[in-house]
Amino acid sequence: MCGLTFPADENVLVGLNEPDDAGVYQITDDVALIQTVDFFTPIVDDPYEFGRIAVANALSDVYAMGGRPVTAMNLVAFPLKDMELSVLRRILEGGLDKMREAGVSLVGGHSVEDKELKYGLSVTGLVHPRKILTKKGFRAGDRLVLTKPLGTGIINTAIKAGMASPEIIERVTKMMAMLNRGAAEVMKRFRVHACTDVTGFGLLGHLCEMVVDSGLGVRLFADAIPIYPEARDYAGMGLVPAGTYNNRTFREAFVDFDPKIDTITRDILFDAQTSGGLVIVVDPADAETLVAALKAEGIEDAAVIGEVVTDPADKIVVE
Repeated sequence: MCGLTFPADENVLVGLNEPDDAGVYQITDDVALIQTVDFFTPIVDDPYEFGRIAVANALSDVYAMGGRPVTAMNLVAFPLKDMELSVLRRILEGGLDKMREAGVSLVGGHSVEDKELKYGLSVTGLVHPRKILTKKGFRAGDRLVLTKPLGTGIINTAIKAGMASPEIIERVTKMMAMLNRGAAEVMKRFRVHACTDVTGFGLLGHLCEMVVDSGLGVRLFADAIPIYPEARDYAGMGLVPAGTYNNRTFREAFVDFDPKIDTITRDILFDAQTSGGLVIVVDPADAETLVAALKAEGIEDAAVIGEVVTDPADKIVVE
């Protein structure tokens, strides 16, 4: 990153030399700390729901690393001169309720006055050093399982434009606020080799982080990928956020699309997600059983969406 040298020691198990969803620091032979931070501007109008979504999003990185979040610190930027403090209170209430659901203790935080509202968390989790999941542990033949539908970035754009229906607002808000804890607990029962969560870089962006310089590639089955139907409708109207275009510009050289894949589907696969699902990379013999277990846990959209291949290496093929 810009030729910088990062401070570290021998206890840094996952750091900036090989960036992942979170950093990991070993404390003892049996305990390592997972550390991550995330915050953003409102993506829904309801302050309480924004708080819940922001917390679910921040905790997700810990689940993706195979860990359990235990403590958090609030990060708040608030426009005191332009907004009632009651709005901030509702945001914090939503966040606290989601932390209680996750079994996470709030131990502090920091706030600043800013022209633009922002909220999120710094999170610390725990994991056994030998049970860390990274983006690079996958093997040829492994299957990819996605746990939440794609299209939240496009739908959030429609919400901001006042064009989203009440039904899709309710559904996507509920899904973004859903913790990835259930999926993380289920996957521990299976032979999982790698994991990541789908957030701002979109599905293809996060998969590129996995395959580039790995010597392996990924083949995605476009028809199997869960997508909000409304996201297709809104994308067809041009309601595609700038982040989605940025993702495509940055990573499209690593993706080969079958000519049958239409432009709307391509946009959705690059769509910048908020509090998206996990991509679980699992032994092929466990893939369908894992999906069944996820569905039994209430994760109804879970699906096998692709496989790890040896050719082409360092690329993604969408068929």
